[in-house]
Amino acid sequence: MVSHGSPGAAASAAPATRVLPPRVVRLVLFALGVGGFAIGTSEFAVMGLMPEISRGLGISEPQVGHVISAYALGVVVGAPLLAILGARLPRRTLLLALMAFYALGNLASALSPGYHAMLLFRFIAGLPHGAYFGVAALVAASISPPGQRGRAVGQVMLGLSIALLVGNPLATWLGQVFEWRHAFGLVALIALLTVAMVARALPPDPDEPHQDPIRELRDFNRKPVWLALGIGAIGFSGMFCVFSYLAPTMTQVTGLPESWIPFGLVAFGVGSIIGTLGGGLLYDRLRFRAVAVVLAWSVVVLLVFPLAAHATWPLLLVVVAVGTMGALATVLQAHLMEVAASAQTLAAASNHSAFNAANALGPWLGGMAISAGFGWTATGYVGAATAVIGLLVYAWARRDARVPARAAAG
Repeated sequence: MVSHGSPGAAASAAPATRVLPPRVVRLVLFALGVGGFAIGTSEFAVMGLMPEISRGLGISEPQVGHVISAYALGVVVGAPLLAILGARLPRRTLLLALMAFYALGNLASALSPGYHAMLLFRFIAGLPHGAYFGVAALVAASISPPGQRGRAVGQVMLGLSIALLVGNPLATWLGQVFEWRHAFGLVALIALLTVAMVARALPPDPDEPHQDPIRELRDFNRKPVWLALGIGAIGFSGMFCVFSYLAPTMTQVTGLPESWIPFGLVAFGVGSIIGTLGGGLLYDRLRFRAVAVVLAWSVVVLLVFPLAAHATWPLLLVVVAVGTMGALATVLQAHLMEVAASAQTLAAASNHSAFNAANALGPWLGGMAISAGFGWTATGYVGAATAVIGLLVYAWARRDARVPARAAAG
């Protein structure tokens, strides 16, 4: 049964600040961000290289879509599993192991001999995704002053956003000019570079508290944690609903040639960077209330999207705004570290399981609306509805947070 727990106790369990020289802090955050860049490049590379992978493995494009799903499933399964298995390891050691594992998974993907092997290797590559971001966020918070932890987490997540803007187009170009396998080989090299950078920049922490997996599981099973994950899984699905069908919307509704699709992806990447950095600043100022701001903004943006989709420049501007919805990832990542008590590693990693659930839910709901004959722009209205539901879950969480600790414990 999910326990309520004490909000005050949870908040007091936030990562203790570890004092490091400012130059070292910057190097560590940069190294962690490079790891995020590797993960983001790998995650979205298949989407950009779908025709090349289809031809190279002799499979259909829908089967390539299954490869994308295999990776997402790996994230959902691997985030909590590896967080629990690695709970007793020092965070530095766990980070190095997770990124080395990621390098191997992508190297195996590059060497896949066929469809079923590719499915397996993409699933394996997805396993360390969420756990890496969870542990990296905790490390970033622990070496930053309390009032700057949101920004530090945002800098780690920034690597993922830059991958949308730079990494994905680079991987697509590399796969088109040479072969799709080179894209995953590049990711493996960046992952190994991250291992070297983290090993050099982040000193071991002899005072780091040891984690108890059983206690992590107990503290994870608390209502504030589950509500935060629910906000991410539902409220964030609207962004994926629109983004997944952006290419056909641009060609079928806006009337643009396929050559304009990369500009739409770049617009989304720009918005994602703005949202990632802005989300950290917003959380440092508003704490959990930042969730309501981001979701309310999401509702407005998603409702405007169907209207803007009929003209080129309004569409691109709104796509930038859709990308800013990524602020929710940073905000919830920081919030989970505040409410998870001793389950910070597990909760922070599970945040990415929730977002990959959103990545599955949003396109599914959007596809149902499109198949029902409501048109490509229906994704905006569907996404707005999910953001409203996310706001309702947020209101539930806020109401519970106001309950006195004694009542909550009962």
